[in-house]
Amino acid sequence: MQIAGYIADMGAGEALATLIVAMLPIIELRGAIPVGVGLGLPVWQAAVIAMIGNLLPVPFIIAFVRSLMDWLRTRSDRARRFVRWLERKGSGKKAIRVQQAQFWGLMLFVAVPLPGTGAWTGALIAALLNMRMKRALPPIVLGVLTAGLIISLATAGVVRLLF
Repeated sequence: MQIAGYIADMGAGEALATLIVAMLPIIELRGAIPVGVGLGLPVWQAAVIAMIGNLLPVPFIIAFVRSLMDWLRTRSDRARRFVRWLERKGSGKKAIRVQQAQFWGLMLFVAVPLPGTGAWTGALIAALLNMRMKRALPPIVLGVLTAGLIISLATAGVVRLLF
């Protein structure tokens, strides 16, 4: 990731670059752990920083995404289409499975390191299903910890294979 390299080069440090990459939607900790290791952090340190960074946006997403979506609906056709896309993403087959399984469904959804899963989408689904913060946070945190462990083990294995 060139963006992480630029952040590290600016003097902000490898840890800050890893934290910022982990906060980005789509990339999240699945990309941040390898980036942190690539910048020179030990795997365990990159994992801890990435997990923290991945979890930072979650409470804000759960708390404010509904209000933000309502506000965006009133702005333009493009914003309205974007909100509809988010709602479809958060209420599709995956969301129905999460709703049926509640805690374990949300945890497993966030934990599986595949495209379209993760803390951001898990928080979006929780918000769209009107899950309360205290009910949504524990499975998301457990899912992020699990995904972090999986990605850390994979990253450590790849690093050992290459060097």
